[in-house]
Amino acid sequence: MPEAARPIWDISPPVHAGSPVFPGDTPYSQTWGATIGPGCPVNVSAITLSPHVGAHADAPLHYDADGAPVGALALAPFLGPCRVIHAIGCGALIAWQHIAHAIDTRPAALPPRVLVRTCARMPVDRWDDALTAYAPETVERLADLGVLLIGIDTASIDPASSKQLPSHQVIRRRGLRVLENLVLDDVPEGDYELIALPLKLTTADASPVRAVLRALS
Repeated sequence: MPEAARPIWDISPPVHAGSPVFPGDTPYSQTWGATIGPGCPVNVSAITLSPHVGAHADAPLHYDADGAPVGALALAPFLGPCRVIHAIGCGALIAWQHIAHAIDTRPAALPPRVLVRTCARMPVDRWDDALTAYAPETVERLADLGVLLIGIDTASIDPASSKQLPSHQVIRRRGLRVLENLVLDDVPEGDYELIALPLKLTTADASPVRAVLRALS
C-alpha cells in the first residue's frame, strides 16, 4: 500500500481548558496577546500547561532527581513498530495474565513498543482517581523481552495514590520510555507504526506528544 494511503489512528486526547490533570497539577489555559483587527494582521496566543496534560512522554527527570530532561532523550523509542494489546476491565493493575494472549516470546517476535488499552472508553473529560496502571512485574517482563517503550490509556503507569511509583522505578532502572494518556478506544489489537515524538524541551520533566498509529501495510 502506498505510504500516503496507509490508515492513521489519532491516539491523542483533545487538549483544552477542560482537559483533566492530576489533582494539583497545572491545567491548560490560553490567553491572547494579539488578535486580528485594525493594525494587527495575526492572532497570537500564550498557553500555560503542565507537560503532563493530554498524551505525553515522561522524562527520567520526572521520577529521578538526577534523570535526563525530555529534550535530551533519543527519539528512536518513540518512532517505529508497536503492538496494541487490549486488557479492558483488567482492574487496578495490568498483570502478565492480562496481556499474555498477545505476547510472542520468540526472539524479536514482539515489537519494541507496547501500548495497552484498559478502558472501554478513555475518560478524556474527567480525572479518574481509580485509573488502571502497570504492575511493576509486568514492566520487568516486557523489558526482558526487549521492549523499549510502554504506553497506556490512563494518566499514569502507577496508581494515582502511589508514593513509591514502582513501575516508574522499573522504567528508570531498565531505561524504558513511557507514553501516558493515550486514546486507544477505536484501535483494534495488533501491530502498527507508532509516531509520538516529544518536544525538545531542554529542562522539562515531560512533553506533550501528538501520538498517532499508522497501519504497517
